[in-house]
Amino acid sequence: MKTLSIEVRPGEPRDAASISDVHRVSWLQAYGGLIPHRPLTQMVNRRDHAWWRKATRGPSTLLVVEVAGVIAGYATLGLNRARALPQEGEVYEIYLRPEYQGIGLGRILFGEAKSLLKSLGCQGLVVWCLEDSHHADRFFRMAGGRDLCEGMEDFGEKNLKKIGYIWD
Repeated sequence: MKTLSIEVRPGEPRDAASISDVHRVSWLQAYGGLIPHRPLTQMVNRRDHAWWRKATRGPSTLLVVEVAGVIAGYATLGLNRARALPQEGEVYEIYLRPEYQGIGLGRILFGEAKSLLKSLGCQGLVVWCLEDSHHADRFFRMAGGRDLCEGMEDFGEKNLKKIGYIWD
């Protein structure tokens, strides 16, 4: 019987190509049909291997979840960018490769992100997602988030509503 190892750890420069691939496949799956094709493709292509290598050294924290040596997902987090909200922390992104979704890895990664923000002294956190992203909406609601605020995001010719989920 084999033991499967699951590890959540800080992303490192050597992970950049894998993170870039996770970003590409997860964004195309999550946002295909929601975000117009051209802006979505531009956003995905902009975050190539070099972009993610730089991100591993940037001001926000980057966590990866690794399963048996394969990077299955990532989360980026830091200080809340919406100054009108009292929550001090923010999970900017959390994505998993499609084949790793639905088995609890998102819950593990999100839990580690929340714990890290709390250990850094952040009181409360916020996460934003597109209103029409039903998968993300369900995930954040099941994780105990309350949809407290709304905003708009511009994607070329299309404006989409986003929802802010909070944890106190």
